[in-house]
Amino acid sequence: MRYGFTTGSCAAAAAAAACYMLLTGRKKEVMTILTPKGISYTAKLVDISINENSAACAIVKDGGDDPDITTGAHIVAEVAFLQKESKQKDKTDAEQQIIICGGKGVGRVTKPGLDQPVGEAAINHVPREMMAKEVQKMCELCGYTGKLQVTISVPEGEEIAKKTFNPRLGITGGISILGTSGIVEPMSSQALLDTIQVELRQKQAMGQQMIAVTPGNYGLDFMKEAFAYDLDRSVKCSNFIGNTIDMAAETGFCGMLLTGHIGKLVKVSGGIMNTHSKEGDCRMELLAAAALKSGGSKRQALEILEAVTTEEGIRILQEGGNLQDTMQILMEKIMFYLQKRAAGRLQIECMMYANGYGLLAESNGAEAMLKALMKNGNGWMVERGN
Repeated sequence: MRYGFTTGSCAAAAAAAACYMLLTGRKKEVMTILTPKGISYTAKLVDISINENSAACAIVKDGGDDPDITTGAHIVAEVAFLQKESKQKDKTDAEQQIIICGGKGVGRVTKPGLDQPVGEAAINHVPREMMAKEVQKMCELCGYTGKLQVTISVPEGEEIAKKTFNPRLGITGGISILGTSGIVEPMSSQALLDTIQVELRQKQAMGQQMIAVTPGNYGLDFMKEAFAYDLDRSVKCSNFIGNTIDMAAETGFCGMLLTGHIGKLVKVSGGIMNTHSKEGDCRMELLAAAALKSGGSKRQALEILEAVTTEEGIRILQEGGNLQDTMQILMEKIMFYLQKRAAGRLQIECMMYANGYGLLAESNGAEAMLKALMKNGNGWMVERGN
């Protein structure tokens, strides 16, 4: 299946092209950038305009074979001077200021707990970094050392956003500019399941007796930073936690370590084995229930229910002093449902974390299984603490 490119990649490529056209006065019809995934993206530019103080262009979003609601949207970047070029030619990168803003059709954050603070445009940090990097390249190419403002807009964004979770998350006025890898991988359920099955069989053929599984990219980063373990050797299960347990057991693995963000795994504490939001999104309800069980107040539970992200819920729990107890309760429920699905066919362990908070909870045998996995996945269980 054909992959596509994120709104973040579109914004970065359009910003780079607009910057080049502003600084050179020359029209550019295509722009190529390198995505964080390491895949080149060559985009056709439309709606080009160049004047003395600014330049703008758009890229039509292509989500590939993924049923992406933003496919066909125009991601527009305008780059404008904030000050004329400095005569000083030896400025450092830190002095080269690139300001990134959101225009029409790009949402605005109104509730805490999201990637960007309240009041900011809903342009996530990875797309911001991509834009700054690509615009900086153009500045260096053209020898420009002054300040620039990059404004991203999406003419269709306000209408598209009505069909997303943005209004519920407190993002008003448009869509979010997203993406961690820069590409959109097709989300055909059967294609994903087939891919998971192939990866499991490959690991098993290589002699692995147990398998590390993570839903997505955040888990990869966490395990590298916290435990120096490279989850690139693991299997990425996306939302299909239950199916992956079944396939791991049927393939013949003796053990499985599931490592994931609380935003996914909290759903498992309610018995939800497909964590896609279309299948069920009761994260805050489950978190609030666990908080009450840990001794939290009714007021705290109501605050959690009003929060838009699990990480905002964690902040509330931390301030209330019952974060650890709540996470332990959640882990006990997660393990109940994981073991129920495994049905004795393999040993299953779990680690749950959150960005900015680190490891929140782990099952009793998780550390020992991780140690065994770090022996190239070929060892079996060792005693905890050895």
